[in-house]
Amino acid sequence: MDYFDDLNPYLVKEDDNENLTRQQTVPPTQPVEQTYVENILRVNVGKKGTFYFSYTGSKTWNDKIYTGTLQQAGRDHFIIVTDTGKTVMLLLVYLLWAEFDEPLDYQYKVK
Repeated sequence: MDYFDDLNPYLVKEDDNENLTRQQTVPPTQPVEQTYVENILRVNVGKKGTFYFSYTGSKTWNDKIYTGTLQQAGRDHFIIVTDTGKTVMLLLVYLLWAEFDEPLDYQYKVK
């Protein structure tokens, strides 16, 4: 029987030690956060920034700049509070770039 097993090119024999090692591998407990703009904004709530927007097709609102403190961030929007105290919700689809007055956190901190 061993003779025919050795002739089978599709037969893959596994080492018993290799099997033990494979079973001892532990998957990560927390999923790795992907670096989307919404996630970067979420970890930087409370920081002051300048946000540059372009509203294509609008003659009066073609390009607009907002400055304020980041209050909340959602999947497709974020909320800032301006220096005058006005709360503004902005859509990410129109965001071109953002500049912050302090260094950004890029990943969630493990607690």
